[in-house]
Amino acid sequence: MRRARRLLTLAGALSLAAAAACRGDDERAGTIGDAGGTLIVVMPAEPGTLFPPQVTGTQGGAVISALFDKLADIGPALETYGDAGFQPRLARTWQWAPDSLSIAFTLDSAAHWHDGAPLRAADVAYTFRVYTNDSVGADAKSLLANIDSVTAPDARTAVFWFKRRTPQQFYDATYPMYILPAHLLDTMPMAQVGRAAFARKPVGTGRFRFVRWDAGQRIEVVADTTNAAGRAKLDRIIWSIAPDFGAATVKLFAGEADLLEQVRTENLAQLTQTPSLRLVVNPALSYNYLGFNQRNPVDTATPHPVFGDSLVRRALSMAVDRERLVRNVLDSLGTVALAPAPRALIPDTTAIKPLRYDPAVARALLDSAGWRDSDNDGVRDRNGVPLAFDISVPNSSPTRQRFAVLLQEQFKAIGVKATPVLLDVNAFFERGARLDFDASIGGWASYPGLVGIRQTWMSNGESNELRYRSRAFDVLADSALSTFDRSLSRQLWGRAFQQIINDAPAIWLYEQRAPVALHTRFVVPPLRADGWWHGLADWSVDPAQRIDRDRIGLTAPGGAR
Repeated sequence: MRRARRLLTLAGALSLAAAAACRGDDERAGTIGDAGGTLIVVMPAEPGTLFPPQVTGTQGGAVISALFDKLADIGPALETYGDAGFQPRLARTWQWAPDSLSIAFTLDSAAHWHDGAPLRAADVAYTFRVYTNDSVGADAKSLLANIDSVTAPDARTAVFWFKRRTPQQFYDATYPMYILPAHLLDTMPMAQVGRAAFARKPVGTGRFRFVRWDAGQRIEVVADTTNAAGRAKLDRIIWSIAPDFGAATVKLFAGEADLLEQVRTENLAQLTQTPSLRLVVNPALSYNYLGFNQRNPVDTATPHPVFGDSLVRRALSMAVDRERLVRNVLDSLGTVALAPAPRALIPDTTAIKPLRYDPAVARALLDSAGWRDSDNDGVRDRNGVPLAFDISVPNSSPTRQRFAVLLQEQFKAIGVKATPVLLDVNAFFERGARLDFDASIGGWASYPGLVGIRQTWMSNGESNELRYRSRAFDVLADSALSTFDRSLSRQLWGRAFQQIINDAPAIWLYEQRAPVALHTRFVVPPLRADGWWHGLADWSVDPAQRIDRDRIGLTAPGGAR
């Protein structure tokens, strides 16, 4: 109990660093004001690609947000209804059609690609074709299903045409897609574009431009001094790649890095005693779960021999004391997840009833499903096949590894053999895409406004990695997203979440309060809940606290401007 109280005290000391940051200009780094400086972000996993449609995970997401831009950016409130709060980016203005079935975006005439080519409406139309092409496999493809087409009547006008009126039309046209350079990519077959050299040497329109990617070591970007949106305040950002979380933490405390995205509970004491570091509240819209593959890894056309049965999935869910697991692993830095969405996005948490922890009922459900311990070896079996499965866990997450061990113990108590399998993060994602796993501990950084449910849990979602299929859930979720009646949407979401909880395609494990560890010399605006990295171009270094690497300026190895 002593350790628990100490962690509670430390967690209570977390503070939000919030300082206003104005847009930078073209002045030389370090000459006046707060322009200049180097941010080194240490990450325990390397992105597989920097081709925006195929980027998954926060590692690659942070990099491409610096290099690329969207037509408009969602406002601080993350409102997805209409265009309220959206801020112009590559598009300076937009005009709705009288019937609300099209939006014409007028592009910024000063916007250009990092190679000097001007931004054109053809780039926007090409981007939509890439994101929706089956051979590309864009992670956000299912979020664009209501967009019929994108046309370019002239060089500066891109028109989005919609199939039906919904509250999220403007969001659909702007949030999921980073605009891509057609002049560099449109001669390639769609099936090859994600494997082109561009994926490792990207050219964007963001306020940072790409410098280098040294595999296994670092990714570097520098401020684009001629960007139409203004020069980034920082000179450069370096993502320093560590082999694992432990090595990443060592780099942070050794002063070789300035930011670590996620802090482990056992490092809180050391962090609070390190004068050069502070914790910044990261209001992440994320949740984590143990997911059950609905398809047989040997023959994906058939149901999984264990998890194809909803009785088994419900039994496993009821065998897990989630409250105890979260306290054991995360103490005060976590809370039990309720459903396939962070509770901050669930319209009415009182309308849903999680499956209760009840090992006796869990055993009875397994008995009724035909899984019994016929040979008294402690493991249930059916027709001579033991009730056993693997749990895939990425090596980049010590938290998930700990949950896997505790889940193994709780399943053992009801006669189920679960074996954690530790995987390199890229292998973890690849096996997931191939359905080559039994169960896995996954997590989602949610899109604002529950729109991401289309992508992750509805039947046709591009990122529905468990292959969960429920017509009832699809209808309820689609109706909740489509109605303009917010009261009705609230009711529909309650029914939709209860449906998926009862179907038990996963055990909703935890939501983690994950403060970012940051060097004290950085002045940052409040972090956005959909990704700490949004607004990196407006981060700055306090001139009075600059260290040697903040005085390098914009001259960089590799000839970066």
